[in-house]
Amino acid sequence: MTITIAVANQKGGCAKTTTTVNLAAALAELKQNVLLIDLDPQANASHWVGAPSDAPGMFQLLTTKVAATSLVMETNTEGLRLLAGSRNLATIEKSLAGELSVETLLKRRLVALESLAFDYVLIDTPPTIGLMTLNALCAAQQVVIPVTTHVLTLSGVAQLMQTFDDVKDVLNPGLLLLGLLPCRVDQRTRHSKDIVDALIKRFGKQVLEARIRENIRLAEAPSFRKTILQYQPNSNVAEDFRALAREVISLQTR
Repeated sequence: MTITIAVANQKGGCAKTTTTVNLAAALAELKQNVLLIDLDPQANASHWVGAPSDAPGMFQLLTTKVAATSLVMETNTEGLRLLAGSRNLATIEKSLAGELSVETLLKRRLVALESLAFDYVLIDTPPTIGLMTLNALCAAQQVVIPVTTHVLTLSGVAQLMQTFDDVKDVLNPGLLLLGLLPCRVDQRTRHSKDIVDALIKRFGKQVLEARIRENIRLAEAPSFRKTILQYQPNSNVAEDFRALAREVISLQTR
């Protein structure tokens, strides 16, 4: 069975794309068959894994009747394939005007990919609760919420949790919160530790065990179009993503 996970947070700069790309790569390293879906008009995830800027992908999937399987492309990571994002996604609401049940369009279109037998589908979402993020939350079975420990406000996380609950109530009753993921954790600072502690105090077991540490190599990797597992495979942050991938797999049996 395919597990579809949306990586979402309405706040920009919270490591959504970093989490999606490197978790996807870590799952692929564990011999999982993985599809990365890029719903962000900035298409940073697509560029990171080697897609050309004009690659057809999500816009065509959502606005035409082209065969979905023909839009799935290879990436620079073995075991990881991509449905690419593009700047055209910025106009998607206008392009889909008049479409019925538009929030579930992605879910309906992904049915055509069942023949490819993906183990995991990871969806990178824009930093807004707009049409693309709602489509991701409708198509997903689970959600991971990355939370940086540099600029976090707990009220912001609480707001996102309310959005999750609303989507679950109205659009996708089966949606599960896989967990909150502390990112950019700087173990040298008291502030970072305090925020992680506050997250755990507020949300308990909804906080994942994995921690993604602050590391300059992680910021450099996209420039080389390499995941952190390719760019610095022995770094502590590469090990963090491997730990996250193992945790994600283990949580499927709970």
